[in-house]
Amino acid sequence: MIDLSTLTTERRNTETFNLDQMSVHEATYKMNQEDQKVAQAVAEVLPEVEPVTNAVIQSFKQGGRLIYMGAGTSGRLGVLDAAECVPTFGVPATQVIGLIAGGDQAMTVAVEGAEDSLELGRQDLIDLNLNSNDTVIGIAASGRTPYVIGGLDYASEVGATTASLSCNKDAEISKHATLPIEVDCGPEFLTGSTRLKSGTAQKLILNMISTVAMIGIGKVYNNLMVDVKPTNKKLVERSKRIIMQSTECTYEQAEAKFEEANQDVKLAIVMILTDSSAEEGREKLAKANGFVKQTLN
Repeated sequence: MIDLSTLTTERRNTETFNLDQMSVHEATYKMNQEDQKVAQAVAEVLPEVEPVTNAVIQSFKQGGRLIYMGAGTSGRLGVLDAAECVPTFGVPATQVIGLIAGGDQAMTVAVEGAEDSLELGRQDLIDLNLNSNDTVIGIAASGRTPYVIGGLDYASEVGATTASLSCNKDAEISKHATLPIEVDCGPEFLTGSTRLKSGTAQKLILNMISTVAMIGIGKVYNNLMVDVKPTNKKLVERSKRIIMQSTECTYEQAEAKFEEANQDVKLAIVMILTDSSAEEGREKLAKANGFVKQTLN
């Protein structure tokens, strides 16, 4: 029998005992009050988030990957963050990977028993040819998911960096990770529904880790996402706007350099700022390891 009584995420919230009797107005306001506790809870664990982020930056610089793994909501949030890194930062889908217990079908339909398998977590990482340059972040609101524990243990075996993200203190998965993060948001608005406050906290922290890590490898200039991939009309226009904001050029100049750079936003910016050809701009970026500001020295 699994004892859930010690988990904060399973406790009843004394503020919502009469939830079924609340009006829509009362329920929405009470839920918002509970949600406001999430950001403060995340603020309290920033000292634990920082070393994880540094580890991810180091992995990227060594040619390694960031791999999230979790079950249910936790797994879906990892998959979401990984997927969004591709268009936002122009990285290949193989650089940030989200694993969910039960595979792709588990994104929309629960796969019975998948999260309870230590071996499945291990096998999913074996299938990715996990190596010592990678960082694996195991995500579990409860902090006890066997799928995650199995993955973290295997990651340790191969020398990969291991981190964990749970929403309970003294979480079981923390014992299986070198860099644990434990964010306690208090009991859920709806008892045990960890897609709510816990899920919000997890998303905030995953966004933080991936975004700041991308900044650390030159994917951002000032506060602009200069490696954005213009995969639709909106993003094409955003790309031109980023070029304008980075260089104070006109729309026409931005459009011309954007096309000359084969729709590579960062390259177009460097071409304008350093008065370079596309070939010269590529050389400058290569020498600067992708950091725009370093091409200006």
